[in-house]
Amino acid sequence: GGGTRGSGPARGRAAPRATAGPQGLDRLLRLADSLAGAWSARARSSTTVGEERALLRLVGLDGLDQGGQPLAAAIVERYLAPDPRRLAVGLLLPFAVATLEYDLPPQLLARDVASGAVDLGLEAELLRDPARRAAGESAARALLAGAVERVDANRVAGRELRDMLGDPPRPWLGATLAEPGADQCRAEARHLAAAGVDVVRVRVPAGRELADRLQAAGIEPPLWRPRAVAGPAQGTRGGSPARRRDEAPAGSQRGLAALREVVDEAAAEREAYVRLMTGSVALSAPEQAVVAAFERVDLVEADPIAEIVDGRVDPDRALADHAFARRLLRRAGTGVVLGAGSLVVGLDLARGIPSAPAERAGRGLALQALAVALARHDGLPDDRLFIGALPAWLGDERDPASQALAAVALRRAAFPELGLVFEEPALEPRPAASWPYLLASALAVSDATAMVIRRAEAGSLSSVAWGTRGAVDLAREVAASRGFGLTGPALVYADAAAAAAVATLERLDGEGWDALLGPASLAASGDRLGSDAVLERSEPFDPLAGVPGEG
Repeated sequence: GGGTRGSGPARGRAAPRATAGPQGLDRLLRLADSLAGAWSARARSSTTVGEERALLRLVGLDGLDQGGQPLAAAIVERYLAPDPRRLAVGLLLPFAVATLEYDLPPQLLARDVASGAVDLGLEAELLRDPARRAAGESAARALLAGAVERVDANRVAGRELRDMLGDPPRPWLGATLAEPGADQCRAEARHLAAAGVDVVRVRVPAGRELADRLQAAGIEPPLWRPRAVAGPAQGTRGGSPARRRDEAPAGSQRGLAALREVVDEAAAEREAYVRLMTGSVALSAPEQAVVAAFERVDLVEADPIAEIVDGRVDPDRALADHAFARRLLRRAGTGVVLGAGSLVVGLDLARGIPSAPAERAGRGLALQALAVALARHDGLPDDRLFIGALPAWLGDERDPASQALAAVALRRAAFPELGLVFEEPALEPRPAASWPYLLASALAVSDATAMVIRRAEAGSLSSVAWGTRGAVDLAREVAASRGFGLTGPALVYADAAAAAAVATLERLDGEGWDALLGPASLAASGDRLGSDAVLERSEPFDPLAGVPGEG
């Protein structure tokens, strides 16, 4: 979070509006707010296995069990194995009661639980005793208080460092680390910062739960593995390649802790703060929020609607995971980046007729509006919310410039206070060559651009950085020299997209996710990822009740 608000092109001008803006967009935002209000209340009253793992990590349970599995995950699996319905009770209260019953520090107790020596299900039965319940709630709050102190200290440290080094002006230039391992990515991160990158994005590997569920569904998961190294290594002979068993992914907590230190050092050398950004993969938003809060990650890409549509995650599971995560990210002062809206084609597949470009764009805008409304209902302020400006598929469409202008104008009219994020997508050579020019055109009407994320090899990074800065400066000059309103094809496209967005949320409100995603998706088949790992809480104890906004 933080930074200079509204310092992109054309600061202070009225946002361009499509004809449908005042009426159609108002209707869209009201529908999104109504849906988000109902869904948020249910999400906050539910828990998931991801939330329970995150709570254990939040109170300090780290490391691995005897089998090499993360300790928090092992405890959750052990607790739920006899009866998955135990999830409704949660783990934190039984665990807190057990610390009192066995008079053990949390880390030692955790190892006993993971080994099976202690059954937290028995401790859950003790919650029926009012005195033990009161003692357990007090112990749980004490465990959480220590975590909140750590989160608050990191937030203050980040703010002080930004004040000391100075915050680079918007739009920030972002780039993604190519090296997947924690050891190798340090030099790359330092190079990015020295080349003028303001936001270093780190890929987060798939967690064990996601990998197991994808494999069970017959889908090969994107697993991270330590890279092969030449020469003698553990378990090898001679000079044959081996895998480094002690290496961690760059997006792991250990990797991010090392990156935070390297990036801060590079920022001090260039005398401008450099942000870290991570992306939450499906089924991992709560744990990624804990890591972000503990390792001072500035921005997290976390979009529950994208998980539902693109990641085929059960809606109840995704909404509950992200509601939990956002409450913690709000306390940490972390910014949340939402996508430009998913490409929804399930309806087209069902009826066998391709949709028009404006209809696809309208569906994406509708889902983005819903994601924004959900984040606001969970208390995230507008200055910590960032939204994608251009859908990834737009570069492959006909008349991409008109569509880009319309897409940006609609988002500026609907969300004038939110920072826009332009991310260069992976495209075929021809549209990829024209994307920088598409960016320059869209920047001229984007008003408060927050970030531009470019794709570049290390050797070409400097030229890409200079080119991006040049596009920003030219767009600012053009915007200051003439007023912008949509006319011609861009206006027609914007009107059609706004109407399609309203129709999308009306259909979602009336018929549910199956009607929107179509029978070709997992959502319609009843085989949604994580549908068996979310339940409404049966206990009135809210573990994050003491973790409001910034302290």
